[in-house]
Amino acid sequence: MTSFATFHDLKDASIFITGGGSGIGAALTDGFLGQGAKVAFVGRTDASGFVTAMEAKHGTAPLFIQCDITDTTALQVAISQSAKAHGPITVLVNNAANDKRHAALDVDPEFWNWSTSINLDAYFFACQAVIPGMKQAGGGAIINFSSISYMMGNAGYVAYTTANAGITGMTRCLAREFGPDNIRLNALAPGWVLTTKQKDLWADPASLAAHLEKQCLKEHLVEQDVVDATLFLASNTSRMMTGQTLAVDGGVVTVAA
Repeated sequence: MTSFATFHDLKDASIFITGGGSGIGAALTDGFLGQGAKVAFVGRTDASGFVTAMEAKHGTAPLFIQCDITDTTALQVAISQSAKAHGPITVLVNNAANDKRHAALDVDPEFWNWSTSINLDAYFFACQAVIPGMKQAGGGAIINFSSISYMMGNAGYVAYTTANAGITGMTRCLAREFGPDNIRLNALAPGWVLTTKQKDLWADPASLAAHLEKQCLKEHLVEQDVVDATLFLASNTSRMMTGQTLAVDGGVVTVAA
């Protein structure tokens, strides 16, 4: 595939992405810039090299703000800084997450709180921070990344899957509360996307073959599959979709349900 859909209403839109400098997040930043949007993103590690590469590719640099999303005050400041630079944020993509593997019986309160602070708390407080600006702008779209892992009942990272389930519940409640303000909230639940991290840590041939067997569509997911779905949810093309969870997984949850 060499060409992708253009969502004309995203041109010049103010976009804020958490974890937008690596993995799927970097592909999201690239994708929104390709639509002509004004993109700001946060991440814990320096992303200046990525910013330079994006400017060379698109002629416009994304705004990078180094930030730990578990520091709620810092996250709120970053969102405010983005709005000042690009205008009111009309699209928020809560993408940053940490799926560190763990055995349930080894989890202590410190680890549980650490995991949920990244994978759930930061999502809520980012939503809370952008909604007033969206109301003033006449509406907006929020895409909260979840995962099919909790739908499948996967073992080995219960804090993460619990947060994923919480994200979908939170998304539905906020969609109901802020729908009258023309603010749409949807969750996006990717399947196993073969990012560099996934390939390095878990994508051995046996695991890949076993997962592909669960998919209806017999191709592994790549970052662009998730980018395309996110752009759709961000644009007015999906203007009457809210409170939904969109699984982009090649059909795994269809056969697992």
